Amino acid sequence: MSENDNNELKKNHAGRNASPWLWVPSLYYAEGLPYIVAMSVSVIMYKKLGISNTDIALYTSWLYLPWVVKPLWSPLVDIFRTRRFWILATQIVMGAAFAMIALSIPGEAFFKWTLIFLWLMAFNSATHDIAADGFYILGLDTHQQAFFVGIRSTFYRLASISAQGLLVMLAGYFEKMEGFERDPRLSWGIVFFALAILFVVFAIYHFFVLPKPATDIPAEKSQGADRFADFADVFATFFKKNGILAAVAFLLLYRLGESQLVKIASPFLLDGVDKGGLGLSTIQIGLVYGTVGVAALTFGGIVGGIIAGRFGLKKCIWPMALAINIPDILYVYLAYFKPDNFLLVNAFVAIEQFGYGIGFAGYMLFMVYFAEDSKYKTAHYALMTGFMALGMMLPGMLSGKIQDAIGYPLFFVWVCLCTIPGFVSLIFLKISPEFGLKNRAGELAQHLPNKLAAEPQSESK
Repeated sequence: MSENDNNELKKNHAGRNASPWLWVPSLYYAEGLPYIVAMSVSVIMYKKLGISNTDIALYTSWLYLPWVVKPLWSPLVDIFRTRRFWILATQIVMGAAFAMIALSIPGEAFFKWTLIFLWLMAFNSATHDIAADGFYILGLDTHQQAFFVGIRSTFYRLASISAQGLLVMLAGYFEKMEGFERDPRLSWGIVFFALAILFVVFAIYHFFVLPKPATDIPAEKSQGADRFADFADVFATFFKKNGILAAVAFLLLYRLGESQLVKIASPFLLDGVDKGGLGLSTIQIGLVYGTVGVAALTFGGIVGGIIAGRFGLKKCIWPMALAINIPDILYVYLAYFKPDNFLLVNAFVAIEQFGYGIGFAGYMLFMVYFAEDSKYKTAHYALMTGFMALGMMLPGMLSGKIQDAIGYPLFFVWVCLCTIPGFVSLIFLKISPEFGLKNRAGELAQHLPNKLAAEPQSESK
């Protein structure tokens, strides 16, 4: 090793002197919150504020867009400023966006303005994801990266529980207070002000505790030009891959039913019995999906990973598809029979989310597999996450209009019928029999937990 290389290593080590325990948990907690707010909490809020299912599904589905196109601007994060800068800047902007949402909620045009600020928040959240994941690699050595995979995943899940559970239950608590019951906008305004304060605190805290790795520098202009050339090559090589049409069809259709269910299940549970729903309270929704749903989803993902590691993805992909789709029929039962047993509703949600976790493990593992035989593994994986988000966004946009036209019972029957194209896409999928066995367990563990935690539960990602 040359003297210059040795000095560079020493310099980079000095830049990592802050303990990862000081910043990894908080960074990934901050990464998880905005996504869940955009994908899940916003749906509950708009339903409580009287927005129609058609408009909720259409406009909140647009909030997926920043994550659909995230791979397109990820090189800009590398070229302009440091990743540390992007983390701090996006946290400040997200705090401001949350504050503007809180201020917009009491206004007459609250739906338009809150959507604008939610989209701004979502764009910054997607950028924050890029910067945080890159900073994780630069701020930790390889041993620390492996050690903290579970830590970051745990705090991402805690963010999911906080947003879908605690924040929603907090809004429900305020709704029941004297003076708030007549206008739920007051309770939701408090929730978003709390989020604004929290992200300002995050930005200040991370300003002091985030390390300054020597390698966290903007790419040089010449390097930037090379990156854009590589970027074009990433697309060219991706769409020339063997089996690309079957893979893209699978990514878009595998969750065709679920993509519509997640936008309508929460309004269904919140609507009164006279409107075809179950009439649950805001607090009950927070409990069902913020605790029971997240726990079942996470456990299902663990089971799915174990099964794939034991038998291989090729043997498991059909059972996994059944696991993610068959439980949708439970919503048909709920819509037709409208049970008033809250424990039964919890059980049905737990079963559906457990199956979703198993099926989604296969979905994520296929993306790892399809990106494996390429020199652009990470970039191709990122492109597939864009297709994954697109597969949720487009059907979700139409789900509310369909439900309003045919009612809840027939809508959930429609959801079950929409699972058929996903099964058809499996027929054309080519998977190596060896893939997914024990040698893939480590790589799956790095990709799966965060994505599972980030997935919007079947109430709203």
